[in-house]
Amino acid sequence: MLKHRIHSTLMSFGHPCPVSGLFGLKGRELLDGLEIPAPWRETRFASAKKLVGYTGLCPIVRQSGEKDRRGPLAKQGPKYLRWAMLEAVMHALRHPAYAERYQRNKQRLGKQRGARVAQVDIARKLNEAIWHMLTDNQPFDPAAAAGGATFRPAA
Repeated sequence: MLKHRIHSTLMSFGHPCPVSGLFGLKGRELLDGLEIPAPWRETRFASAKKLVGYTGLCPIVRQSGEKDRRGPLAKQGPKYLRWAMLEAVMHALRHPAYAERYQRNKQRLGKQRGARVAQVDIARKLNEAIWHMLTDNQPFDPAAAAGGATFRPAA
């Protein structure tokens, strides 16, 4: 459905797809060279945290007075985006920076829920990295994205 939406957007801007696979190597090169108006190229989220909130990969927070309770994932965003981010985590765990953070959180949280919560933590980090990549137009740097709260784009 998302691929159809992208094809439709390209058609509405007068850019029919001349290649057979728009999401293959030649198709991505074509997309990079297209002149598409700024609102369609830029990210619509003001911060990386807003994107993470949109994906639903953040816990539900219930606050009342001095009490602050955190529950399960909010799951308010598109479920396929959440699914895709969790699938991306499986591949990101091959990088040493992500694998180390994952193992540390998994052991800290224990057997019962540690693995799943650690996966969601990595998915949040990937979301933040994606936001910075799109906003700053920088390539992906796994070591910086897996590290602390700040993102340092690749040089």
